[in-house]
Amino acid sequence: MKHGKIIGRGNTATVYELKEGKVLKLFSQGYPKEAVEREFFNAKAISNMSFAKPNAYEMVFCEDQMGIIYNRVEGESLLDWVTKTGDMQRCAVYMAELHKSIGRNEIINVPNYKEFLEYNIVKGLSDNLEKRKKALQMLEKLGDGNVLCHGDYHPGNIFLSDGHVVVIDFMNVCYGDFLYDVARTVFLVEYTPVPVEMENKKIVYQFKKTLADLYLMQMNVTRDMIKDYLYVISAARVGECPNEQDSYRTIYII
Repeated sequence: MKHGKIIGRGNTATVYELKEGKVLKLFSQGYPKEAVEREFFNAKAISNMSFAKPNAYEMVFCEDQMGIIYNRVEGESLLDWVTKTGDMQRCAVYMAELHKSIGRNEIINVPNYKEFLEYNIVKGLSDNLEKRKKALQMLEKLGDGNVLCHGDYHPGNIFLSDGHVVVIDFMNVCYGDFLYDVARTVFLVEYTPVPVEMENKKIVYQFKKTLADLYLMQMNVTRDMIKDYLYVISAARVGECPNEQDSYRTIYII
């Protein structure tokens, strides 16, 4: 199919402009077919829920690549906005207001968050049986539920337009205890590494921690409430993103 200019680019896909207010999210060559199908299914499963998000229309093939057609989301990412303005307090308010609206929904026909974490813990800690056992035991004790969890909720997946925020990217949608999704956001905001070539790393990491703290305040969640979730999320990250630095250790060293 024909598409227009590039309007966005991420780690796994490029977004192209289409006519009639739509875009094509075209996944990288060789990207797993089942992953694209999962994102499309997730997007359709949450389409009638009452929070701001783009609609997904269809999956398409463009030569040897797969894509999904979505509504176009205007504006800029919240990450770009907060980097430009430095207004972390307002950023945290935007994040929390939208996240609370997501957490008011219930769903069961998407993956369970515990199954996602268990799979990646077993995969990532195959050479460290002691840590794997501890993480799996802690995971078993965490809360259950049927609350919608976005699974990848951070400022890069939130768009700001005329004072309104919209969430994108539904690859990791799951259900469970909403504290998991809050903890997952803290992990993604605070503990994921910055590029090696970036200058002023200490300042950047302090920025990330402050934003995570402000977000938690707006969500009315304490660090103590999510510490066990952070432990299993960081353990699972070794299997989920094996090329990332050892965030599993980072949380407990800082």
